[in-house]
Amino acid sequence: MYDETLRAEKELVLCEDGSHTLYSKEFDEPYHSTKDGALHESLEKHVKPALSLHAHKDKLTILDICFGLGYNTFATLYYIKKNNLKIKVHIISPEFDEGLVRSLGDFDFPPEFENIKEIIQKLSRDLVYEDEQFKIEILLRDARQSIPQIKAKIDVVYQDAFSPVHNPLLWTKEWFEDVRALCQDDAILTTYSTAAAIRLGLYENGFYIFVHRAEMMRYSTVASLKMLEGLEYIDMELKKERNPTARSMKDNDYT
Repeated sequence: MYDETLRAEKELVLCEDGSHTLYSKEFDEPYHSTKDGALHESLEKHVKPALSLHAHKDKLTILDICFGLGYNTFATLYYIKKNNLKIKVHIISPEFDEGLVRSLGDFDFPPEFENIKEIIQKLSRDLVYEDEQFKIEILLRDARQSIPQIKAKIDVVYQDAFSPVHNPLLWTKEWFEDVRALCQDDAILTTYSTAAAIRLGLYENGFYIFVHRAEMMRYSTVASLKMLEGLEYIDMELKKERNPTARSMKDNDYT
């Protein structure tokens, strides 16, 4: 399914929010929505809802699927520092493209990341960073191999892999089962995908499904292992009744 001969072939792309992303020839799509913007998308679809819904916690362990250009991880650090939040964060992120990670020290990140530039450079060299507030670990292998080996209990999952069309094995019911096994009882998952198949895969693993809306951003999905107040709840049983042919994605469809 993956083509290592194309892995290094990427093109720099300017997003509408002024930040840069890359276009992957291997997956035939950009790492971020060029309309929503790399930085804007990370903040609005992942970081802000995650930190808001877990604002009562003083420590968070985040699973960032997958590291890629690191925007979700770096936007998390940027947002915490900008707002002087006292929360401690441990981020674990699988990524199989070593060349990409090693190149991030020279990537044209937005000026918002200037005060974490040393963290970015250290991560690109060592694949790990730790100080009194932040710990980041990049697991340099296929995510399907990495996830079952993780021992930490996860509070937040940034489900931000390439699209289900181009990277289906990171969107199946079985994939979400592996992710679910790592989660705390009150874990939440954020994702850009609003597809019925993806929401069903989450629902079939015990997640409640919600719509997440943000200013100047297409709506996305928040999934939670506990019922949440203040978000638009999606009744998946009703959805199944109205669309009886809908089904979650399965590993057997792609292997």
